Amino acid sequence: MKTKKIPLRMCIACRQGKPKKELLRVVAANGDLIVDETGKAAGRGAYICPTIECLDKAKKSKAFSRTLDTPMSDTAYNAMKRVILRRDIK
Repeated sequence: MKTKKIPLRMCIACRQGKPKKELLRVVAANGDLIVDETGKAAGRGAYICPTIECLDKAKKSKAFSRTLDTPMSDTAYNAMKRVILRRDIK
């Protein structure tokens, strides 16, 4: 029996390769960053570990600005933080 290939993606903050399902996808749409929980939203996406440490590191190093050409606003940061905290509860 053939084993199924697991797609790997790299976190833009810590630069670690992890399975796609473990990471949080963020899409740049209409000049703003949006969390894509389905993984199927249109647009260029970037992946980040679902931890507050990686989120803070990405904000401090302006990783989203470099990767998606879209600066991270405070509302986008808070939205990502809520999604990460909600994932921790589950």
